[in-house]
Amino acid sequence: MKKQLSLILVLFCSTIMLAQKANVQKGDWEDLKDITAYNVVFDYSDLEIPKYDNEEEFLKDKMAKRDEKKPGTGEEFKKSWFSDREEFYEPRFIETFNTKIKNGMAKVGKDIDAEYTMKIHTTFIYPGYNVGIVRKNSKVELTLSVYKTDTPSDVIFSVDYTKIEGQGNGGYDFNSGQRIADAYIIFGRAFAKHLYKYTK
Repeated sequence: MKKQLSLILVLFCSTIMLAQKANVQKGDWEDLKDITAYNVVFDYSDLEIPKYDNEEEFLKDKMAKRDEKKPGTGEEFKKSWFSDREEFYEPRFIETFNTKIKNGMAKVGKDIDAEYTMKIHTTFIYPGYNVGIVRKNSKVELTLSVYKTDTPSDVIFSVDYTKIEGQGNGGYDFNSGQRIADAYIIFGRAFAKHLYKYTK
């Protein structure tokens, strides 16, 4: 029984890791080999959200629907949509990467004094949903770029990550910010694994 459970766990974890697609756009993983610290910055410009032309349209629709049910809740949703980035998404990525990277070969942090900067540009967010009896995982796509902190225009490495899907936190992900943050946890694990695999 224990062997069967172990096999199921291995297959489950393998499926999660295989789901992420990492396509190098510039440079090579080897370019990151000797970098031990990154100042990380996050960018959400030109964000694509399924079924909407842009982020502004998405917010307008979601706010209107909430205000119909309870006036004032639309503005609350808008505030949380933006504050969730610093409260949930970003710390989840940072914590996960720093915990999962093997041998402590590198670390990331916001506003740290580092020779290199890692820019994470989120280009796509699907918030997913959880209404109790029915739920859908969140999904994100992003571009990770690395450059010397004093020369941001000179990118030495860039990789696109697609098909990053949150895993649902055991079904207790009723808050959209937490659902989306779960995808950043998956991304943090994937990037830590790839960085170690290709530069060790």
